[in-house]
Amino acid sequence: MRLPILAAALALSAVSASAFAQDATGLWQTQTNGGQVEISRCGNSLCGKLVNSDHIKKDPTVKDEKNKDASLRGRPLKNMQMLYDFTGGPSKWTGGKVYNAADGGTYSGTITVVSANELKLKGCIVAPFCKTEKWTRIK
Repeated sequence: MRLPILAAALALSAVSASAFAQDATGLWQTQTNGGQVEISRCGNSLCGKLVNSDHIKKDPTVKDEKNKDASLRGRPLKNMQMLYDFTGGPSKWTGGKVYNAADGGTYSGTITVVSANELKLKGCIVAPFCKTEKWTRIK
């Protein structure tokens, strides 16, 4: 009697771990500038906002000064949406856009969940001119 219950419990925990491993939502640490990005669902897509960075820690009112659109240069970096329109899932999200405040550019993007605690964000001007970063889950 214990063996079937144990087998069922192990199967359930494997499914839960697998589902979590493919979940891109959460708070992620970027590779550069101490960035922390919160990824969440926005309807049927994924989006992400910059919640913290070295620049924001130094000055919480820091603005998006390098934006190529001059009308957006006055917006604060804190809580600024930088990922949007990613569709697909559960472990690979494509067709999205990545805004990079460091150069004010917006790039085509792909998010791939590697494990429960790691994802890869790829941004491209035009393939093969791409950059990939590994992000680590904070929570």
